[in-house]
Amino acid sequence: MKTKKINFSKFSSINIGETLEVSLLEDPSDLTSEYYLIGSCNNILMGTQPPKLIKLSKKYDYIKIEDNTLKIGASTPSGKIASFCKKHNIKNFEFVSHLPGTLGGLVYMNAGLKEYEIFNNLLSISTTKATLNKNEIDFGYRYTNIKDPILDASFTLEYGYDEEKVELFKTMRSNQPSTPSAGCCFKNPQGDYAGRLIEAVGLKAKRVGGMEFSSEHANFLVNCGGGVFEDAITLIKESQKKVFDEFGIWLECEVLVLDKRYMGKDSALLNL
Repeated sequence: MKTKKINFSKFSSINIGETLEVSLLEDPSDLTSEYYLIGSCNNILMGTQPPKLIKLSKKYDYIKIEDNTLKIGASTPSGKIASFCKKHNIKNFEFVSHLPGTLGGLVYMNAGLKEYEIFNNLLSISTTKATLNKNEIDFGYRYTNIKDPILDASFTLEYGYDEEKVELFKTMRSNQPSTPSAGCCFKNPQGDYAGRLIEAVGLKAKRVGGMEFSSEHANFLVNCGGGVFEDAITLIKESQKKVFDEFGIWLECEVLVLDKRYMGKDSALLNL
């Protein structure tokens, strides 16, 4: 397999990580369990002990209309999807312009803005092992049970691009900080908001090293300059512990922590 050196302190949206050798996947049969598949790293916190990394090649960066459906490759950037839909007057994807990442990651986490989610118009996905229809996938708020890497996805094709929705989504994002981050740090627990809980335990604007829970939106862990993995982990663990002690609510990470010490059900993040 071909490889590529990626400097994650520049490539990841949170500006954390070393320069690592990443394999490029062309043939799905080359993928083994030793690899962790990454996308554009907009919700990734790269650790100092990362797993072996692999990334889809440009082969999976495409958008096409096929059999009256919209078919999109998993490595296609969200910005490209938004531009394609605007150009071809396709509706239901206006919100994608405000979601950084690639299609595979958007589908894997059922990304969206409130009730507007990528799964709303999904028909099926192709993974490295099978093709799955939407009704074969368990999904919910920022969640799917997809186990295998996504190669592409098909969506219902409807026309009528809505500029008013674009403005609506822009407004919905206006309270989010522009400082480098990996998006929302935690999923909102049922009936509550992670940002409210973090603020309630006194951690809004709390800084450790170069990392801080944003003063604009407490659920955004931002890199104010020179932040490193250890700073981020310290804040994540402190907020989980304080919120649990105060409210009995466990904050589940929405950011994916890629470090062997913190991956899986027995990770240190779950055993404070």
